Amino acid sequence: MQTILNQFVYFGFFQSLLLLMIYLFSPGKRKHISGYMAFLILTLFIGLFGKVLYSAGVWNRNFRLIAFSELSALLFGPTVYLFTRAILQKKVYSHQDLIHYIPGFLYSVFIIVYFMIPSDLVIRGRSSTGELKRVIYGCHALGLVVNTTYWGLALKIFKTFQNKVRNELSYNLRTRFIINFLLIIGICLCIWILLYSISLLGYEMLERDARPYIWIVLTLVILFITYYGMVSPQVLRIVPETLARKYAQSKLSVTDMEHLKIKLENLMHEKKPFLNSKLLKAELAEMLGVSNPELARLLNENIGMNFFEYVNYYRIKEFVSLAKTERAKQLTFFGIAQEAGFNSKTTFNKSFKKLMGTSPSTYFDQNL
Repeated sequence: MQTILNQFVYFGFFQSLLLLMIYLFSPGKRKHISGYMAFLILTLFIGLFGKVLYSAGVWNRNFRLIAFSELSALLFGPTVYLFTRAILQKKVYSHQDLIHYIPGFLYSVFIIVYFMIPSDLVIRGRSSTGELKRVIYGCHALGLVVNTTYWGLALKIFKTFQNKVRNELSYNLRTRFIINFLLIIGICLCIWILLYSISLLGYEMLERDARPYIWIVLTLVILFITYYGMVSPQVLRIVPETLARKYAQSKLSVTDMEHLKIKLENLMHEKKPFLNSKLLKAELAEMLGVSNPELARLLNENIGMNFFEYVNYYRIKEFVSLAKTERAKQLTFFGIAQEAGFNSKTTFNKSFKKLMGTSPSTYFDQNL
């Protein structure tokens, strides 16, 4: 089993080295890689470097090589958070972001001073009294707390992003990439926390033996995602540029809002903007002659729907109408849904069931 682990370590190390070389010396590829992701790879490279030297028997497997790999332990979580923020909130690098790396910097200084500088005699003395074991457990606990906290912050950004886009877009964004990214990291952290908790009950060898594999899984996942982002950079272009626009706050009266509601309903019936499968709230607001916040206020206060729900409501009505025509007999349900403005079968099915209370097939079995 140790041989397999070593092979994964070597693979991850050389893969991270390759990606770093591409980032440094290939300007064409560099523009497709987030600077935060590049730093994340550097973090992994540092962690793997010590493990490679140790497993290769350099310096007679000196324990300080393992300590060297721990320098990256608290840099991982903040980078995951900053990368997620950069993708979903279009945040560019700022010197203020460095504050997130202060715990990692202080932790690295402690690792160097406590584990790497002291002589073997001092380390053996600490081990004999049990101090070394307690400190190692404390370091692992700190690493889990910091990395899990930043993972939670990244997850919060994603959930906030999901709520926001439903007020701006009439379609679902393809966020599978970032979902899988956060999901796999979360699963690894949960397994690590579980094993660490079990080790506190006296089964420390279980956690000690499993921890390297968890770390390697995380490493390989990050490296794969980075490579995938290089060969298919569109997976990182999640947020439409129009979401970054700013508008003045709404100043319309209640009477104005009622007139605007009627105008919007006429617009939806006459011009059918919902047939555009990529319709944005900003585009509908421009057609209506109002600002984005004014349309948002109209939908939320006067109609009781967000933009996503409102547009798909009209698409469902259009679908029901089209499904009763002769032409519909030549199309599948999703084919008709596409004619009505849907671009996702999943979105269509969920929207239909939410509005009509049943699936499309069941509805038409009962009504046609």
